[in-house]
Amino acid sequence: MVIPQKQINKENLLSQGVQLLMQQGYHGTGLKEILDAVQIPKGSFYNYFASKESFAAEVVQHYIDPFIIELDRYIQNPELDGLTALKNYFNELIVELEKAEFKGGCLLGNLMGEIGDTSDLCQQSLQLAVHQYRDLLASGLKKAQMEGTIRMDKSADDMADLLANTWQGALLRMKIEQSADSIKQCCHDLLDDYFRV
Repeated sequence: MVIPQKQINKENLLSQGVQLLMQQGYHGTGLKEILDAVQIPKGSFYNYFASKESFAAEVVQHYIDPFIIELDRYIQNPELDGLTALKNYFNELIVELEKAEFKGGCLLGNLMGEIGDTSDLCQQSLQLAVHQYRDLLASGLKKAQMEGTIRMDKSADDMADLLANTWQGALLRMKIEQSADSIKQCCHDLLDDYFRV
């Protein structure tokens, strides 16, 4: 099947958007810079997106999709129990963040802080991404509860919220300290201690 050039161009714009918004933020990234990077004429941007704001909203979904797919792959792996699946997933993220020398962190967290309360469209996209991610974490925690490795006196949804919120805060601290200590502590304290039976 041949993928239309317009779809390829849009994918390239979104991928470049992830990279530049991660490095420079929403306000620090100009449309010309994005278009130049993927060699698309400036006037063509509006063939793909209604505005920079709608572009950023789509970038959020483009960014979270691979994380959702990867997390789901761990949770659905029949060879892994739920708790091990979550621990392995986060351990892989930590390794990748260490390889990247703690640059970037999480685009969702970065944009939440920068434009989360100023753009309704981006706010909705960020909420959707966070809820998708949280719901998948909750499904892994529910699996672990059924297997008897995670406590039952707290709901999987509440624990997933706590894990997602703590992870986001730990990522921000990781960036300023240039160290994986905060994200490792987040995973250890929750997955190896607080959530355990």
